[in-house]
Order: sequence, then C-alpha cells, then structure tokens
Amino acid sequence: MLLYIRVLVSALLQEFRILGPKGVWTLEKKGEKPALNISFDDAQPTLTHMALLALVEHGYVQYIVTQNIDGLHLKSGLSRRNLAEVHGNMFIEQCRKCRRQFICPTASKTVGQKTMGYPCQSGLDGNSRSCRSGILHDTVLDWEDNLPEPDFQLALMHSTMADLNITLGTTLQIVPSGNLPLKNLKTGGKLVICNLQPTKHNKHAHLIISTYTDQILSKLCKLIGVEIPKYSEACDPTKCFTYLEWALSQDCIKSLEKTFKEHQAAIRKDCHQLQVPKFMPKAKKRRKSET
Repeated sequence: MLLYIRVLVSALLQEFRILGPKGVWTLEKKGEKPALNISFDDAQPTLTHMALLALVEHGYVQYIVTQNIDGLHLKSGLSRRNLAEVHGNMFIEQCRKCRRQFICPTASKTVGQKTMGYPCQSGLDGNSRSCRSGILHDTVLDWEDNLPEPDFQLALMHSTMADLNITLGTTLQIVPSGNLPLKNLKTGGKLVICNLQPTKHNKHAHLIISTYTDQILSKLCKLIGVEIPKYSEACDPTKCFTYLEWALSQDCIKSLEKTFKEHQAAIRKDCHQLQVPKFMPKAKKRRKSET
C-alpha cells in the first residue's frame, strides 16, 4: 500500500509560519526577520518526525511530502528518496549551474533563492565531478518562485498512485501543494485528514481526526508494534560540519516515472473496459418509459 503524507508544522517553530502578519514571507517582503524562541540550528525533530521515519523504515509509509522549510525531516535521518520538499529547506543549498543540492551545517540566513556568494561544493569530496563556475543559492521559495522540480512532480506522482493519502497538521490552504492529497480520489483512493482546525478539503475526507499529530502517531505506532526512535545527532546530516550532497538519483526518478506511466495506462484500460456499450441508450430509454 502506498501512503502519501504531508507533515506537520513543527511545534518547536510555531512562530515561523509562512503566512500571517508574522510569517516568514510576510516579514521578508518588509525587509524584516522573524523572531524565534529557538534557532533552526538548535531545533530537533518532534515525535511525529521520528514516528514517520520509523513508519518509512518499516514499509508502512512510502513517501512524505512537506511544505515545511525547517529541515526537521532531514535532521531525523529520513532518506532523500522518501521525501519531497516542495517549498524548500533552510539547510539545503543548490548550484545555479549544475543544479546539485548540498546539505549545509547551518541554516540559511536568506529566503527567496538568493545567491549565497560562494561556489558550488561538487567535486570537493573526490567522488563527483567538479562544477567550476557554479554559485550556490538558498532553496526556500518566495511567493513568486516556481515550485522546485523534480520534487513537485515526484509528489504529484506519489499522491496520484497512493491507496491512502494522509495529511498531518495542515489546513491545505496553499495551492497547488494543498490539492495533492485529492489526486488519488478519482481512482478509488482514500483521504485521511489529521488537523486541529477544519481544513478546506474536509468534505473530501474519508476520516477526520482533530487532535495533535504526536498523539495520533504515538498510538498508531504502538498499535502496529513499531518503536519510535529517539533523535540522534549521529544520524543528523546537518551535524557533520561539512557539505554533503542531497540529491535524488536519476535512477530513482526514472523508476518512479515508469511506474507512474504503467499506473496511468492501467487506469485508462480499466476505464475503456467500463465504457457504456452502444446498446445502452435504448435500455436507458426503456427504463425511463417504464417509470
């Protein structure tokens, strides 16, 4: 079973919301910086982040999509192949030339894909080809920025193929990301919404749970016998104090694209087989006359 999950806003960084009078994008437009009670560098993954990591590792969850920019999924140790960051990541920088992404030991001081002023880190590890003239920039989106490829396309394909889409801690207001959980409904998929407040897509949900995500996932993991690990700095790539590459392999992307095409072809075949035969209009007319 494929499960698609949009994750919660971290309880540690509630003030750093994207929207609202004190949201990061709102303050960015005013040239102001948000006031936080904890820094991105010091923030640690919540129980929910660690539970999702465990569910992925045990095969219960196939893919996670996040609108959050706090990098807490990265810090939890979640693999890049299981994560789409559709609004960017404070700890990820990208080269404008070769498009490679790198994990930075400290959070970016800017948002809006601004140039960092130093060169691409490719080739420094001796395992990849050097990018001679590329300059790094932050990956956090501003309002006018396009959603990153291939993250959004991967999120779209996974959410379309999923048997069950689960949203955690989001009102689903931001589009197009907020509409992704609905993509599986036309093919018989299910939608579960977990959020304290009502969301714009509540009417489409098969199940709504209005409580804290930590409570939900704690009880779920206990029920299915999955142990939730503790956060460990040893598994946190931002604590390596060196640049590490954070890139999806092309083989991973091509494999999913192939699976998605096969999925779409199967749906078209099923729809074709279920088409109304030519004689059905007469039957419909007869039933109408009988009533």
